[in-house]
Amino acid sequence: MAGLDKIIGQIRQESEDIAARTIGEARAEADEIVKEARESAQAECDRIEKRSEHAVKDALERGQSAADLQKRRGILALKQRLVQEVLEQALKNMKNMEAESYFETLVRLASKAAMRGEEGTIYFSEKDLKRLPADMEDRLNNALKEKKATLKISQEARDIDGGFILSYGGIEENCSFDALFEAAGEQLQDVVQKILFL
Repeated sequence: MAGLDKIIGQIRQESEDIAARTIGEARAEADEIVKEARESAQAECDRIEKRSEHAVKDALERGQSAADLQKRRGILALKQRLVQEVLEQALKNMKNMEAESYFETLVRLASKAAMRGEEGTIYFSEKDLKRLPADMEDRLNNALKEKKATLKISQEARDIDGGFILSYGGIEENCSFDALFEAAGEQLQDVVQKILFL
């Protein structure tokens, strides 16, 4: 029996050795798998972090660009509003000039607008007809001598607020302040922008 016990003992020892080797190999393989999994997980974390960093950077850049665009739009809107306010105030100031300066301005304007060598009619607003200087027609025609033109003041009022309307044989030229400001709108805006913002 001793031989049998010895064989059994030897088989048991070999089995234990094989089991220990198998367990050792399995542990080594498991450790390798865990190590590879950790490395893979770390690599994936690194990729996700980089993508996140890029996404955050892109989002910040887009946000900054949008903020810059909004700021530029706001500044432009403010500038346009200021220009418009200045032009509206200038028009209001022209309409509300002191009478003597106002009518001198109208004489100068009429001398530029009148047609050379023509006889025409000039129409004013009801407000201006009531306060016309007594010598207004003479002042107008004196200013037009160089153009060999004449203007007759009509007693018929026109629906304008400042300025006048010239008429030559049914053809009218609107020289009201509103019409003049509208016609020269872009040029006036450019002038005001240069004064305000340069």
